[in-house]
Amino acid sequence: MQTLKEKSKILPGYKNPMQSPRILKVVVSAGVGSFKDKNKFKVVEDRLARITGQKAAPRGAKISIASFKSRQGDTVGYQVTLRGKRMHDFLERLVHIAMPRTKDFRGISPDSADEMGNYTLGIKEHTIFPETADEELKDVFGFSITIVTTAKSKSEVVTFLTHLGFPFKK
Repeated sequence: MQTLKEKSKILPGYKNPMQSPRILKVVVSAGVGSFKDKNKFKVVEDRLARITGQKAAPRGAKISIASFKSRQGDTVGYQVTLRGKRMHDFLERLVHIAMPRTKDFRGISPDSADEMGNYTLGIKEHTIFPETADEELKDVFGFSITIVTTAKSKSEVVTFLTHLGFPFKK
């Protein structure tokens, strides 16, 4: 069985292998705005680090919003940017292990691709990853995964990810 990295080198429809799209980076981000308890921030940071294999960086609020009781610079989320081997390992686990464990999974939507060749996927429960399955279910959070590619259009990124083995809805 070929890995995602090996599959991305062999794309039909291109005269030169250097013309085919590549995955540049994967950005995993989770918001913690709904948590009132500051200890849950550490839980989100720790579990994102377990899932991705890399320490999560805190992201601060850009502006103060009084109705949300947030001040400029307060931590509102965590983000991890993956490149290279960690990126490919994370995508392998996402496609082959985590997505099939999702409840009532019927494929991911091709509409989540944007016109610049990126694909954003939302995960509702972080517990679909085996690294966090044995923990308490009261602190379940969702996060988003953005796959940044060199594809030029929405249709090209969907075709590229389908070729890599991402399970899209029919």
